[in-house]
Amino acid sequence: MKATRFISSRIFSLSKENLSSIVMKIAIVSIALGISIMLISIAVVVGFKNQIKNKVVGFVSPIQIQVLNQNESIEETPFIYDSLLKSRLELPFVKSIYPTANKAGLIKTENDIHGVILKGVDKDYDWRYIENNLISGKVPQYTENERSNNVVISKVIAEKMLLDEGDEVRLWFVGEDMKTRGRKFVVEGIYETGLTECDERFIYCDLSQIRRLNGWDDNLVGHLEIQLVDDADVDEANSVIYYKIPTNLVSYTARELYPQIFDWLDLQDMNVVIIIVLMLFVAGITIISMLLIIVLERTSTIGILKSMGANNAFVRNIFMQRSCRILLIGMMAGNIFGIGLCLIQKYTDIIKLSAESYYLSSVPIELNLSNIILLNVGTFVLWVLMMLIPTMVINNINPSKSIRFE
Repeated sequence: MKATRFISSRIFSLSKENLSSIVMKIAIVSIALGISIMLISIAVVVGFKNQIKNKVVGFVSPIQIQVLNQNESIEETPFIYDSLLKSRLELPFVKSIYPTANKAGLIKTENDIHGVILKGVDKDYDWRYIENNLISGKVPQYTENERSNNVVISKVIAEKMLLDEGDEVRLWFVGEDMKTRGRKFVVEGIYETGLTECDERFIYCDLSQIRRLNGWDDNLVGHLEIQLVDDADVDEANSVIYYKIPTNLVSYTARELYPQIFDWLDLQDMNVVIIIVLMLFVAGITIISMLLIIVLERTSTIGILKSMGANNAFVRNIFMQRSCRILLIGMMAGNIFGIGLCLIQKYTDIIKLSAESYYLSSVPIELNLSNIILLNVGTFVLWVLMMLIPTMVINNINPSKSIRFE
């Protein structure tokens, strides 16, 4: 056993009933709490950002193409989706393209009226996102030759209008001639995404219904939804698509379509930074205080070691070795506690949230190994550097004075 390790084991003892042992126990608890709170904060925020981002992108697609002169009205200006435009969008990062169109209307029952947006999709539309969020019924199967009256509505609309799977519902629309027209639809399924902005408004229907209501030809669409391959960068892909499409069209990312949601998510990063800084500062002050108290309590021991020929570096090494061990014990306990709480929440959803306020029904958790390693390594290095501050006191301890006044 090295001399520094042997001496430090005698100086740093958690079993003895003295001031330094109490301070060390407090330091371990402080370190454990600091690490666990930082881990939980990062896991929650990463989970929030990824889950809500996936919800938005799943609903509106990563990129949309529409007419450049689009105004603030929900009514869309149509454009031709033909083989020429398809060929321009045959890019390595484009996974699929779905023609869609929106139409504003009113859903009316005997007792209520509610404004909605009818979203028309065709037979090739990818229903996986809606299927994953279905709470009742099923998604309709549209065909090219037959116009379908089956629709999928949200839980919010179903509850407001007292509708259920299989019910008939009448929607009313206002044409360019300002005449109202009614269409009867059948509720095929009910979904719930948790995105209030979408659930309160959108009803899925057959694209041919939108074309018929607007008097469009079969090759006209309101907008195109572009799905990308998994490893594609959305902003870079949007930049390429923007210069590929005709000048009368423009492409938007999901962030540009719903900036308020993404801006809210970006604010969560600042919350995590503040929490991490506070935890690093509080636990760091505790570590400095612990080491300073131990140094002052062992002043006579330091004086004896110096009188026997030990230099300042040797004595500092004694205190640093054991302090690092205490630091590692606290960090290990904090990791076990923090990751354990995260796993419990991830698999049980004990802590619930208001979906109207947070877009999610429970606190999301996403544990990332690289984030955990980076947090632990960075925190350990920072706290070790902070521990160098109290060890500087050792340089000023005079052996003759410290032994004389023991």
